[in-house]
Amino acid sequence: MHAVVDMAGWTVGELLRVQAQRAPDDVFIEMADGQSLNYGQAWREAGRMAQALRACGVEPGHAVVIMLPNGLSAVLAWLGANLLGAVDVTINTGYRGASLEHAINQSQARHMVLGAELLPVLRASEGGLVHLRTCLVAGLAQREDMTGRHAGGIEVRDLAQALAAAPDGDDAWPVVRPSDIASIIYTSGTTGPAKGVLMPHAQVVLLARQTAEKLRIDPQDVYYSFHPLYHMAGKFMQVLACLVAGAKLVLDTHFDPTRWLQRVRDSGATLSGAHGPMLEMIRAQPPGARDSDHRLRAICSAPFPRHIAEDFERRFGVRGVEVWGMTEVGIPLWCPMDAPLRAGSCGRVDERWFEFAIVDPATDVPVPTGGIGEFVVRPRHPWTLFQGYIGMPDKTVAAWRNLWFHTGDEGRMDEEGWVYFQDRSSDRIRRRAENIPAHDIEVAARQHPAVLEAVAVGTPSEFAGDDDIRLFVIARPQAAPAPEELLRHLARQLPHFMVPRYLEFVDEFPRSATHKVQRALLRQRAPGPQTWDRKAHHIDLRSLIHT
Repeated sequence: MHAVVDMAGWTVGELLRVQAQRAPDDVFIEMADGQSLNYGQAWREAGRMAQALRACGVEPGHAVVIMLPNGLSAVLAWLGANLLGAVDVTINTGYRGASLEHAINQSQARHMVLGAELLPVLRASEGGLVHLRTCLVAGLAQREDMTGRHAGGIEVRDLAQALAAAPDGDDAWPVVRPSDIASIIYTSGTTGPAKGVLMPHAQVVLLARQTAEKLRIDPQDVYYSFHPLYHMAGKFMQVLACLVAGAKLVLDTHFDPTRWLQRVRDSGATLSGAHGPMLEMIRAQPPGARDSDHRLRAICSAPFPRHIAEDFERRFGVRGVEVWGMTEVGIPLWCPMDAPLRAGSCGRVDERWFEFAIVDPATDVPVPTGGIGEFVVRPRHPWTLFQGYIGMPDKTVAAWRNLWFHTGDEGRMDEEGWVYFQDRSSDRIRRRAENIPAHDIEVAARQHPAVLEAVAVGTPSEFAGDDDIRLFVIARPQAAPAPEELLRHLARQLPHFMVPRYLEFVDEFPRSATHKVQRALLRQRAPGPQTWDRKAHHIDLRSLIHT
């Protein structure tokens, strides 16, 4: 029997208020370029942001789309929205076209906070945005011609002016409950567009508190973070975890393996996080005599690649803490900080918060110890897992079969309770820590006049547990486009991380008796002479977009 947990203060706004009162002068966030914000300033500036959003018409329960690069403005827009009782919908800054329109329309957001450099992307989609009415733009000072009302009825306002006009934040914010939705994070779809995961305050606070506990974060720690804030890792396991613990977060704008070690040293970081391919890129840098000359004691990673784990710990003098989870369920599996390295294991179940089982995906019957099956999860406490996919009740119901959330990931558990991830049972594509919706790539490809059908799949990259994107294409008769032409079309329609590396023209797809494309068979095909590889042809995506 598990004790009842008092979640009365489990909201993002309450975490910020408490920490601002406890240690107002302690540094909360420091950007790699030197800008910083202490906890007292964060409370005041988040309040001012909330007032600016309120002046635009944002009310409790409204969705606010945030499309900003990593920085203080991105954090404050998120915190301000949550203080107001609104739903933060931070989306990938690479979104464009159909993926951008889908996220904004599906969330039914009437309000948006955007970086000025992304205004052309928004303008290109204005005609397809159904609900959006107001856009607060950061960095608009040099683009005064862009303010005012535009096509589609979207009013563009200067964020700096809106903040200057806003009164100081006060304590009279709307009552927010742990069960209220705090954030929507978009994750991959395969047979459909990306799914918006509805995450209540209790879930995101659990992610933060759990991370702080498992990594033993305290106010003396410095966490070096480079994950984008549209991912749960950067947002809840790094920014919010530091807020829970009163630690300092050093936030970088992006990941650069060539500068990682120097950033760790310069920041005085004691903790950091990464995904498996990132660690492989770091390890691929030339070894040096000072590789362990830093303060870093642990890296939280999903995964900590088996084939480099022991060498990485030895070379860099750091503990690798592997975890397993996903946006919908948080992090049910953790490797303990003080346990010896078990290469390949993603840890043991945190039984205080989660029920976890490995089942036969055909029957939902648990497999024997050591057997391979699908990971399924359910919560032990209310509001600590996602509350569904916004606008997709059918996907929500399908995922919650037999009262368990079915993750689509497969693996095994040994006799001591250690879990080993093996593979994805679904057709998800995982590229450099991004979950890629195959549907979006296929829709964009079919918009080319010479393409009849297209199927996107993942094919193993040079990094463990990571994919490159491979697009199989059936061209219209006598109309097959040149690979460069099709790639240029895709580069203008898709975020850069969704543009395929491989193109392969085929006459037909393998199909089931019901004519469904058998994606698994396409995934199993090894690239051969008939496969066109943009890397081998030294194609630069930026040049394709602008030519």
